[in-house]
Amino acid sequence: MKCQFCPKPATVHLTDIVDNQKRETHLCQQCAEARQVVEHKELNLPVIVQNLIGQHLGPQTDELSRPCCPVCGIRYMEFRAQGRLGCPHDYLVFRGGLDPLLRRIHRATRHVGKSPRRVPQANSLVEISQLRRQLQSAVDAEAYEEAARLRDLLRKKEATYESG
Repeated sequence: MKCQFCPKPATVHLTDIVDNQKRETHLCQQCAEARQVVEHKELNLPVIVQNLIGQHLGPQTDELSRPCCPVCGIRYMEFRAQGRLGCPHDYLVFRGGLDPLLRRIHRATRHVGKSPRRVPQANSLVEISQLRRQLQSAVDAEAYEEAARLRDLLRKKEATYESG
């Protein structure tokens, strides 16, 4: 579909209903900005996720956004955005936020059922999570040689962990 004001493809589609009359407007990004229909702003996904999570947690959000795991360095809101904890110590550090979450998902906060025969060593998991963090930091800083070195080391540690 083309913009109603120029030959470019329409990317902004508006529907107005006034007095039970439906009126559709199709604009390209530039025409929409020129008519101040939309503002040109970059989306900050972590902030959006934190705000959405904050609506569900209420006043607890500020308390939970501060703590940081001393072992792996992950923050609670980072866990909520990624859906993964960094290490076993996070269960203690983020207990206030994890307990209600676990109760809602599993209806309990204590594991009942089978456990793995081979219990993983906590130090290996912590080291792997620290390497993952360092790798992500190196990629974010565009230090690709360091990232490649960390990637290789991480693969070696994960292979050792999985076979041991």
